[in-house]
Amino acid sequence: MGGRNEGRKGCSLTLALTVCSAAVGGTLQYGYNLAIINAPTVYVQRFINETWVERRGTPLESNQVILIWTFIVSAFSLGGLAGSLLAGPMAIRFGRKRTLLLNNCFLLISAAMALSSRSARSFEMIVLARLLVGVNAGVSMNVQPMYFGESAPKALRGAVAFSSAVFTAMGILLGQVTGLTQVLGSEDLWPYLLASNAVPCLLQLLTLPWFPESPRYLLIDRGDREACSRALSRLRGCDVSDAEMEEILEEQKAAGTTHAKSLRELLTDQSLRRQLCIVMAASSAMMLCGNDSIYFYASYIFQEAGVPTDKIQYAAIGTGACEFTASIASNLLIERLGRRLLLISGYALMAGWAVVFTVALSLQGRVAGMPYLSMVCVFAYILSFGLGPAGVTGILPAELFDQMARPAAYMMAGSMMWINLFLMGMMLPFIVSGLGQFCFIPFCGVCVLSAIFIGFALPETKGRTMAEIKEQFDKRNMKGLTSATQDHLPLQETQHINGLTSEHLEAEKISPKG
Repeated sequence: MGGRNEGRKGCSLTLALTVCSAAVGGTLQYGYNLAIINAPTVYVQRFINETWVERRGTPLESNQVILIWTFIVSAFSLGGLAGSLLAGPMAIRFGRKRTLLLNNCFLLISAAMALSSRSARSFEMIVLARLLVGVNAGVSMNVQPMYFGESAPKALRGAVAFSSAVFTAMGILLGQVTGLTQVLGSEDLWPYLLASNAVPCLLQLLTLPWFPESPRYLLIDRGDREACSRALSRLRGCDVSDAEMEEILEEQKAAGTTHAKSLRELLTDQSLRRQLCIVMAASSAMMLCGNDSIYFYASYIFQEAGVPTDKIQYAAIGTGACEFTASIASNLLIERLGRRLLLISGYALMAGWAVVFTVALSLQGRVAGMPYLSMVCVFAYILSFGLGPAGVTGILPAELFDQMARPAAYMMAGSMMWINLFLMGMMLPFIVSGLGQFCFIPFCGVCVLSAIFIGFALPETKGRTMAEIKEQFDKRNMKGLTSATQDHLPLQETQHINGLTSEHLEAEKISPKG
């Protein structure tokens, strides 16, 4: 009995260390790089103008400075799109673990460019640095959940994959803290702030090589059963379960001699159309649900609630802490409540808080206490987002697609996420200025539609093997095909009867009467 407990402890420890090592240079980086760009906004804009004066002798107009700053911010999303398209081919060719390690090259080059941009008097280097940071985030956001989903046992698959969201929230919180003026958010230190992402990068390079590759990749993609067995033994801390090895062998047998699907093959595969629609819709909804808009409004709301201007940066850290807390709670609940319920409840709660927030913004200045209600809405909206959509969305491609389709599925999910993040970044100022206090109505609509769609389209995948999930979708696809065929048959029969009737009438006309 003691040996068994030690095995379980070893399994938990090895898997936990693998998760931490991969996530520190993965989704933690994504959250961290989202957060650190906010603190030096004024200083970088001033640097842009000063650089332009040195080159041309005349200062830029304010709208021109904002336009260049928009390029710097948007470069992150464009880089993320490029990274998500690179992730699939890299994961297939180099494996999950090696891809995460190679991905750090983009970030190290980015950190060097950000650090030297002020001394080189080049704001263009900041644009390129943010583009490369985006590429790094795009690759890691796709490959890391894939690596986790393929390495975890069935009973922990959801919790392990959801840890990506926990580390994203932790990265946001760390970025907000590092961006404080007392840390690296001052005018003298902003290049060091933008280059500080090299620290988690180096941590991953030092630790991840000591952990095993994805067992499923080793057996199904590489055909190396011995390496797969060794990886499983290390990750579980005990002898390999016959049932788990049998499950992977069954998936390998189902894959046969087929190669990993390309993005084009995935898009044209009718049997995967339903799964692809679910993943595309969920990835788009996560970016279009208005969570980023809440962060945009946070400073204004805190100011209206009476928080001193110099203390707002500390209050803003509370938003990051809020999402981090929600992601931890959801990580503990996912294997009890399931993926489907967390997604539906998360979007339903967000829709409700969006309505309350709209009312609070409309009554601001006319009814006492509305600024405080708005503050409640900020934290409640972020909590609801962290409860489900923030983490469960990234798990879906790992659970809805088999080994051969999974890399392409993550490419598609990542592309939808980054395209919509870019569009949201471009549209948000116009939505806010055009709709004013009613700007959360569109986001409420997105949340309602997402909850309804997920409720009807997504089956529960908790505790099910890849083969069982595939079989469930095959049944749904077959049912849809059968219904379509049955709807089509009466039309064919009617056409056939009409044809026979026409032929009979023609024959009666031609035949002589007795």
